[in-house]
Amino acid sequence: MPPLNTSHPSPATFSLMGIPGLEHLHAWIGIPFCSMYVVAMVGNVTVLAVIRAERSLCKPMFLFLCLLSITDLVLSMSTLPRMLCLFWLGAHNIAFDACLTQMFFIHSFTALESGFFLSMAIDRYVAICHPLCHTTILTHTHITIMGIIVVIWGVAFFSPHPVLLKQLPYCRTRIIAHTYGEFMAVVKLACMDIGATKRYSLSMATIVGGLDFILIICSYVLILFTVFNLPSKAARLKTLSTCVSHVWVILVFYTPAFFSFLTHRFGHHIAPPVHIFIANIYLLIPPMMNPIIYGVKTKRIREGFLKFLTIKLKNFSAKSWIHTS
Repeated sequence: MPPLNTSHPSPATFSLMGIPGLEHLHAWIGIPFCSMYVVAMVGNVTVLAVIRAERSLCKPMFLFLCLLSITDLVLSMSTLPRMLCLFWLGAHNIAFDACLTQMFFIHSFTALESGFFLSMAIDRYVAICHPLCHTTILTHTHITIMGIIVVIWGVAFFSPHPVLLKQLPYCRTRIIAHTYGEFMAVVKLACMDIGATKRYSLSMATIVGGLDFILIICSYVLILFTVFNLPSKAARLKTLSTCVSHVWVILVFYTPAFFSFLTHRFGHHIAPPVHIFIANIYLLIPPMMNPIIYGVKTKRIREGFLKFLTIKLKNFSAKSWIHTS
């Protein structure tokens, strides 16, 4: 950890540039960003409401889905409103402490999302490979413990990020070439050797995301071995169909995540706007797509949503009738 340098005190504010070279399009770029934010908020709140209202959905997979939806909500709220203020209101300035706080939420909750994907993969593994023990292994107590471990794992690895940046001296420009307080964009503003700090951040991202992804792959390899040993093709297809939605959300999350990581590590000649777009997609697309994919691909979620919607419409109609009479 670099020593505290009092000759260059921490700045009071930074200035977010947005997307370099596309400043004249910020107002238009904000429209699809806002649309994705609205879809993410409505979709994840709906998933939480449906699972809470439908008792038959209080199963391990859907409880993990609740945790994933909460993570997506926090991740969206920590990034999108500030981006829209930048795009539409020209609010470029961000307080140094607010920038570090935003950075902590982004990195920690991205790690939580990866951890909950692993938890859901473990649930699918137990449900398919050890179906008779599913309810005894994944009890509510064990699910709670898994959730706590994921939270501690994500927070412990990424809490040092804002602490490291707080100690760095900043004597260069205060302009962050990004749409939010992204770690690599901020650390480049320090007026000292940042090689060790950058290596630490990339190492943490590799350990957390890479380990989760490897374990997810291992769980699905074991699932495939079990599925291919089933006696009939119909049984194999039915069993695999229970994993389709989970596989889709994993691809939606990890594809831009790994692409963003690789461009930071090896893509030194890629234009800055491309870096920033990838980083934005990495944060915007998964929270928006997760509830849509689960809603479309999971029959019980669809049925629960229709039942929830029917009850709400009946209650609304009853209240309207009482009011008019």
